[in-house]
This record gives sequence, structure tokens and C-alpha cells, in this order.
Amino acid sequence: MAKIIQLGGTDPQLYALVAPLVMNPDVLKYNNRYPFKTSDSFTWFVAVKDGQVAGFIPVEEKGKSMTINNYYVEPLLEKKLFPQLLRTVIKKMDDEKKTLQAVVMIRHVGYFESEGFKVIKSWRLYQKMEKV
Repeated sequence: MAKIIQLGGTDPQLYALVAPLVMNPDVLKYNNRYPFKTSDSFTWFVAVKDGQVAGFIPVEEKGKSMTINNYYVEPLLEKKLFPQLLRTVIKKMDDEKKTLQAVVMIRHVGYFESEGFKVIKSWRLYQKMEKV
């Protein structure tokens, strides 16, 4: 089980933790070559396992809703780590009484569905989902 660290979107510790991943060509390919972004409106949930960052889910606050977009989970750890990260994010959003949406890669829809998300819009490579 990984340790999940919650950090603000411009926290210097965040940059130190995720920079090696978000600048890695293989991780960018995983993210369909779309760059990662952050600002003060983001909260990042970073999974650390055996001293290494194994994944992260950034969540952007937009009024009364929160949106997951541009996440990464180490493929070899995905089956256990993805649900752990998602449950941590969901608990935080439930505590804050916020609507939670996600832009999800097609290959990860099952993880989100198993946590109660439903598709609200479809594109070729992604599904927009909402936690119900």
C-alpha cells in the first residue's frame, strides 16, 4: 500500500516530487502527450511507494465542483494503486460536499465505474464522468 500525500498545486514539495515524472517522455506518452498543469486552484494527491512517486491525481476546484484530469499511475502498480488514489480523492470531496467529475482515459473507465462514476460525455480517447 502506498502513502498518499496531499499537496497544494504550487507547493514546492509537489514540484520536487512530480517533476521527474511529468517531464519523462514515457509518462507524457501515457498521458497522450498532453502536458500536465497546475495552479493554486489544484490539489494533488501523490502516491509514494518504497520512496518513489508511483502515481498522482491532480484535482482542480471550479466553484462547487472538482475535476480530475491529467493523472498518472505506474502501470505495474495500477490495479492496486488506482483504487487507493481514487478513494482518497473521493473521501476528500465527500468531506467538502463537492461534485466530483473526471476526464478519464478510455482504458481507465473501469476503475472510475467501480467507485461510482457514470459517463456524462464521450470523446474518442476520453470519457467525462461524474461521481453519483
